[in-house]
Amino acid sequence: MNIEKLHGTSTRLYQLVAPLVMSPPVLRQNNNYPFKTSNHHVWFVALEEEKVRGFMPVEVKDSCVCIDNYYVAGENTTLLSMFARKAIDEFSGEKPLYVISHTPHADTFRACGFTVKKEWKLYVKMIHEPK
Repeated sequence: MNIEKLHGTSTRLYQLVAPLVMSPPVLRQNNNYPFKTSNHHVWFVALEEEKVRGFMPVEVKDSCVCIDNYYVAGENTTLLSMFARKAIDEFSGEKPLYVISHTPHADTFRACGFTVKKEWKLYVKMIHEPK
């Protein structure tokens, strides 16, 4: 599996993820919340034999970095961990790194060093603080 890092408005990003972000099953997995991107986003996209297996958008804000609205095929926790570690390697230390995790994925992010800041019914806000 190869993970590509792409700018939030790159043509390749749109070519790779457009079929997924408009797919009803993928949107359902994201609680029917639309996927967003901008010039402030960096995306990690996992490819296996040129097929997208998942993606993780990361928004770089003035005061923090935030992972939100990610997708992994088949609820693959190994891939989700790989994405989390990529984001930690890339962004941890400069600004606080947050994730808005789906509740069932909180343990995966916890195993990657994130701690809970706030819990809702469907989501858990977590932070990764460098040691």
